[in-house]
Amino acid sequence: MSENLRIVISGGGTGGHIFPAISIANAIKARYKEADILFVGALGRMEMQRVPQAGYEIKGLPVRGFDRKNLFKNISVLNLLFKSLRMAGGIIREFKPMVAVGVGGYASGPMLYACSKKGIPCLIQEQNSYAGVANRILAKRVNLICVAYDGMQRFFPQEKIMKTGNPVRQNLLQTNLSREDALKSLSLKENLKTILIVGGSLGARTLNQSILDNLDLIRSSKVQFIWQTGKYYHADIIKRLQDQNIPNLKVMDFIQDMGIAYKAADLVISRAGASSISEFCLIGKPVILVPSPNVAEDHQTKNAMSLVNNGAAIYVSDMDAPKTLIETAIKTINNDEELMDLSFNIKTMGIPDSADIIAYEVIKLALEKH
Repeated sequence: MSENLRIVISGGGTGGHIFPAISIANAIKARYKEADILFVGALGRMEMQRVPQAGYEIKGLPVRGFDRKNLFKNISVLNLLFKSLRMAGGIIREFKPMVAVGVGGYASGPMLYACSKKGIPCLIQEQNSYAGVANRILAKRVNLICVAYDGMQRFFPQEKIMKTGNPVRQNLLQTNLSREDALKSLSLKENLKTILIVGGSLGARTLNQSILDNLDLIRSSKVQFIWQTGKYYHADIIKRLQDQNIPNLKVMDFIQDMGIAYKAADLVISRAGASSISEFCLIGKPVILVPSPNVAEDHQTKNAMSLVNNGAAIYVSDMDAPKTLIETAIKTINNDEELMDLSFNIKTMGIPDSADIIAYEVIKLALEKH
């Protein structure tokens, strides 16, 4: 093929959409250095900052999600959708993509729809065990659907489904530090077991409350905790802890190198986003999942239960977490046999090289058409 590959990657809204998208782009670039990749996101969403930071160009569409509580507000949402479809057509005319990739999120709907109307091959990547609305709508129009879970024929045509797993942040898999070195770099003790608590950004509220409600239990536990509070909550939490003396509780607003934190931890407490779960599967890390209730169609609970039903994770509901989460975590981390079983079972559910597998399929679609 004489001309360079031109690929549109569309979607975003959360890190769970953006990290896989960037991983796919990087894997394409590793195969075709000269590939021209353009991202299309939603204006005002986090991809408009994260994608340029990763070294890729991005264009924004004014698309927004539908308001399910106030139907009258959707008049303006529909206007923005039609405007986004027109803008997507303009991007196609200007960039002339050979293939389009959708990773879910607001922008992927109009962009992938416009590409499919023009006969451009399309691939969508569904991270969750419960398919998102945009991907369900697009399913009939696309060539291939890459999924991370079994049973996705409930949402998509069976003949289009390919199980590839979810791409993860490569730096998590490339941490060469030993557990001892990771603990030392975090100023933690090597002779204590370690629980890592990560709740995302705004999703951290319940997990944070679970810790604040159980400070005495943590203090007496003979276990050390790494607590990522999220930047939004950090200042208030530090204020509430200033009269407490809990040497086995390390409080951080944001963990820059999550690979080191995972390496240091014997057990992780986390929300049940698809990207996080894929990371735990690949590194074989025992985990307690507390699904966020504030997500579309409660898909985090469905993600969590796909692991729990295979003995690969422990489930604690958001409602029960303040009362039972810390007690459950301390009990689990002191049970070596349970930790070993959780680690073994979750690792069997990981699919390595997901980004490379998807990149290969994207390139194949482009070459078949040209």
